[in-house]
Amino acid sequence: MMLLQIATQAHPLAGTVAKWVWLLPLLPFLGFLINGGISLFSAAHVGPSDPDMGHGHDDSHGDAHAISEAEDHGAHGDDHHAVKPHRYAGIVSIIGPLVLAASFVLAFMIFTTMRSVDMTTPFIQRYFSWMPVGTLQIDAAIQLDQLSMLMVLVITGVGTLIHIFSVGYMREDPGYPRYFAYLNLFVFFMLVLVLGANYPVLFVGWEGVGLCSYLLIGFWFSEKANADAGKKAFIVNRIGDFGFLIAMFLLFSNIGVLDFAGVKAAAPGLAFGGALVTAICLFMFLGCAGKSAQIPLYIWLPDAMAGPTPVSALIHAATMVTAGVYLVARSSFLFSIAPVASLVVALIGGLTALFAATIGLKQWDIKKVLASSTVSQLGYMFVGVGVGAYTAGMFHLMTHAFFKALLFLGSGSVIYAMHAAYHHTGSHEDAQDMRNMGGLRKYMPITWGLMWAATLAIAGIPPFSGFFSKDSILGATFERAGHSTLADASLFGIPGSTLLYLIYVFGVAAAFLTAIYMTRMMIYTFHGPNRTGSAEESHLHEAPWVMTGPLVVLGVLSVVGGWFNLPAIIPIGKIGVLDGWLDPVVGEATRRVAEAGGEAAHGASDELILIVVAVAVAVAGMALAFARLKPQTLVPASQSPEEEGFERVLAHKYYVDEAYEAAVVNPTYQISKRVLWRGIDAGLIDGLLVNGSSALMRGFGWVGSRIQSGAVGTYAWVLVVGVLAVLGAVTLR
Repeated sequence: MMLLQIATQAHPLAGTVAKWVWLLPLLPFLGFLINGGISLFSAAHVGPSDPDMGHGHDDSHGDAHAISEAEDHGAHGDDHHAVKPHRYAGIVSIIGPLVLAASFVLAFMIFTTMRSVDMTTPFIQRYFSWMPVGTLQIDAAIQLDQLSMLMVLVITGVGTLIHIFSVGYMREDPGYPRYFAYLNLFVFFMLVLVLGANYPVLFVGWEGVGLCSYLLIGFWFSEKANADAGKKAFIVNRIGDFGFLIAMFLLFSNIGVLDFAGVKAAAPGLAFGGALVTAICLFMFLGCAGKSAQIPLYIWLPDAMAGPTPVSALIHAATMVTAGVYLVARSSFLFSIAPVASLVVALIGGLTALFAATIGLKQWDIKKVLASSTVSQLGYMFVGVGVGAYTAGMFHLMTHAFFKALLFLGSGSVIYAMHAAYHHTGSHEDAQDMRNMGGLRKYMPITWGLMWAATLAIAGIPPFSGFFSKDSILGATFERAGHSTLADASLFGIPGSTLLYLIYVFGVAAAFLTAIYMTRMMIYTFHGPNRTGSAEESHLHEAPWVMTGPLVVLGVLSVVGGWFNLPAIIPIGKIGVLDGWLDPVVGEATRRVAEAGGEAAHGASDELILIVVAVAVAVAGMALAFARLKPQTLVPASQSPEEEGFERVLAHKYYVDEAYEAAVVNPTYQISKRVLWRGIDAGLIDGLLVNGSSALMRGFGWVGSRIQSGAVGTYAWVLVVGVLAVLGAVTLR
């Protein structure tokens, strides 16, 4: 179908570089097509023209067999020293990161143009009518505004750094082109998600990132645990997506439109706090809970560590898990008139932040510590958007992308170094277990310094980025408890103000625990004596600069990223830059929740006290970790005793996965096996209907074959018996 581009010429962005906005998702999609084609081409095997030739002697068959063996070998984890690089690795290494870098450059050009114009309404480009069905009119359209621009910069900027890191990290993997094809496709769908001008287009990207998470988490699919982790992520997300679909059905059936502009215009006509808008927001949040790993659908995210480490960085920092937070901010015009639903969002976010933080206290796998951290920090973001501080939630999303990408990529450098050391000595110890590390500061000083910067940021130590964004969420929560539409509402009979103060306490407690487990990770990984082994120590070193370079950039952003939205109490530089930037999109909804005078309910002295409390809590957590943890007493994982008591509960993540297995998975499996398969499929359909009908037909056939035997004597006797039967019937009547 011919693309029909319809742009409002009166818009300030009309005729500028913004007209090329469609290239933002198209560039990574082209990367997917090229890298995917290379992957398929290199894996293809053409047999001999003569079937009698070959029989195992064909060269291409030998290459394919070697690749297959290499894939099997590489399926057991982040082992990058087992096979030689893919024969097309050079081309893939250029195309994969280049399309992302080009997309980022274009995004930055559009961003500078947006800053130079007075943009109070979104710039929407409609390309063609996608679903013209009766009153349902859905266009394939892109919407460019301050919120989508922020997300695009984060996705393409951090995504480019992760792609560059992947060149060094994954180059020796036999599935290298396939990896970059999936990675490019992941970014494509995420850009579709944040640039879509209506809920259905957003939903296409929403489902697309779910598909890519399945492909990337289970990238090394020949190992069952990895394949299961990918399936788990896919299935759990389908539960949340069902809620999102219901929310869209409710919107269309009651409002008649699904584009953001139309829903925003119709939202004031909905009853404030009514059952309809509350139901829409709650179902929408169910989708967010699945995609952004909130209680009770968070269980897939820790298992996402089965994929390559750069994939973990991309999922946790810049793409999939932030989609739910973005959806709430994008739908702020609905959540701001649904105080009960907003309280639920904030409460679930606070509980998730605290719950996941406790799990991080006793994890030994360095990536699982960071996975728990991501779930906890996502809880913070939902607290922010839940209490109506939409800018604060998005601010933490941005800073979290910086320091969490740095933490994951830094852990990738550590794992890379550990694997290299174990590969040289032939050891099979776990390269991701912190008990096998220690003292890496001596061998990896750059990674050590950069990861400490990210740790200080996530712990909330000023002037690092996480301090400003986390403090803005905690401060907004405390303010809303004093005066807001949420404080005036109630949930399960509990006043909203009480719940908000409780959520604030959850946030402070989670901050304290975050400082503890992140400091614990750094101490056990980089400080104290080395536990890798005397033979392996000489092989420990920094990763190549193609991997370390992105860490340096992320380290700078982790330090200065919070300066983009300085609070008024800090009179240096520009204050509230991000507040002003996002105000045209979420400002009205924010003021509706705060009820105008709510922001003034607490003075500068109260704000200073809140800041002091937040910093004191973070410092206390780090000090406690330094005082109590003794890395010199730690022994390698193979010599470590099993955890006991509550430590064992934390190590097994409260046995939630086991509970789901017992309460949901096994009963579903047994019902499927005994009722659906054996009872209905094998018993009723195959046994009674299919096999029964065939047996009946065989019976008729057997009777017919006995009667139509071709023996004249038999026919004569049948005739005689028939005649006698008729005569008998007539005579005896």
